[in-house]
Amino acid sequence: MGLEATVVCIDSSDWMRNGDYTPTRMEAQHDAVNLIINAKTQSNPESTVGVVACGGKSPNVMVTLTTDIGKILTALHHVKLGGKLSLVNGIQVAQLVLKHRQNKNQQQRIVFFVGSPVLETEENLVQLGKKLRKNQVAVDIVNFGEETENAQKLEAFVNSVNSGENSHLVTVPPGPHVLSDILISSPIISEGGASGNFGGGDFDAYGGIDPSMDPELAMVLKMSMEEERARQDAANKKSSGETGGDVPATPVTPANTNTSSSAKSGGDEEMADAEDEDEMLKQAIAMSMAGGASTPSSTPSAPSNTSSSNAQSRGDVDMGEELTEEQEMQLALQMSMNAASGEQDMGEMMNDPNFVNSVLASLPGVDPNDEQIKNMLQNLQGGDKKEEKKEGDKK
Repeated sequence: MGLEATVVCIDSSDWMRNGDYTPTRMEAQHDAVNLIINAKTQSNPESTVGVVACGGKSPNVMVTLTTDIGKILTALHHVKLGGKLSLVNGIQVAQLVLKHRQNKNQQQRIVFFVGSPVLETEENLVQLGKKLRKNQVAVDIVNFGEETENAQKLEAFVNSVNSGENSHLVTVPPGPHVLSDILISSPIISEGGASGNFGGGDFDAYGGIDPSMDPELAMVLKMSMEEERARQDAANKKSSGETGGDVPATPVTPANTNTSSSAKSGGDEEMADAEDEDEMLKQAIAMSMAGGASTPSSTPSAPSNTSSSNAQSRGDVDMGEELTEEQEMQLALQMSMNAASGEQDMGEMMNDPNFVNSVLASLPGVDPNDEQIKNMLQNLQGGDKKEEKKEGDKK
C-alpha cells in the first residue's frame, strides 16, 4: 500500500444506539474503526489517520492526522451520541483536515461509516463526489444499519467520486456476524486500505486460522509477523556486514599446490643429480688412481666395480671411507703423477727424485722439504723396489 492520509468519519447520531448489530451499532462501529486504523498505520509507518465524529449539531474533529494509535483509541471512547447524521458536512470537514496534512506526498482518503438514514439528495451527493474526484480524494463508504434505504444514494455518490477503482462501497446487512469480520476481507482493507491480506498463506504458520472469525487476533498476528520479518532482515544485514568486514583466509588453490609439489619434486631431482655427480666424481677419482689405462664401460655400475677392485688390488684407500691427511696427500700425488706421466710406468717415475720434486713443487700449498712428504716418498719408493725384487726372483 502507498503512503496515505486517512480521515475516518464515524456516525455518532442517535441511530447508533440500536442493537441490531452485535453488541450495538456503536460498539460494532468502534471495533471496525479500530481495525481500519491499525491496518492503515501498520501498512506504512508514515501513514497518518484522523477521526471526525459526524452527528449532533455539526461534525467534530476528534483527532487530527497522527500516527499515535493510542491517541485515536482514547478519543473514540469520548464520542457522545446525539442528533442526526450530516454526510455532506462530515465529508467537507474531513476534506479540510486532509488539506492541512503535513506530508503532501500522502494520498488522500476518507472512510465514512453510515449507520443512519442519509438526508441529502442524490444530486447533491453526486456534485460532492465530482468535487472530491477533482481534488484527488478517494472515499470508502461502510453502509450498515439503514443499508436498504441508503444503498441507491451511496452507490451514486461512490460512482461519482471513483477514479481508477480507488473508492469502494461496502454494504453490511444486520445478522449474527460482526461488522469488523466483514470489513477484514473487503476492498477497504485488502485494496483501498492497508496490505490487509489476512486470508491465506500468511496465517498458515499459525494453524491456518480464519481471520474472519477473530479479526483482532488476525491483526495482532499480522503485526507480529511483520516485526519478525523486520528483525530477520536486520539480522541478515548485520551478519552480511560482519562477514564482508572479515579478511578471508587465503585458500589453497590448485596453482599453489602444483607450485609446492613441483618445487618439492624439483628439489628431489636436484638432490638426485647431486648424488649422481658425487658418484661420478668418485668413479673418476678411482679410475685416476687405477692408472687411467682402463676404459669405463657404458653402464654406470661397471666402472664402479672395476675401479674398486683395481684400487683394492693396488692397496689404495676406498673412497667410501674417510681419508686422513696423509692419505689425501698420497692420493693427490698419485693423481698428479698419473696426469703428467702419460704412458710411463709408475715405478720409474717414483724412482726419479727430480720428477717427484718437480711434481710436489707444482702442487699448491705443498712443501717438498716437509718430513711427512719425505717419509711418504720413501715408503712409495721402498714399496716399488720390493715389487721389482719379487718380480726378479720369479724370473
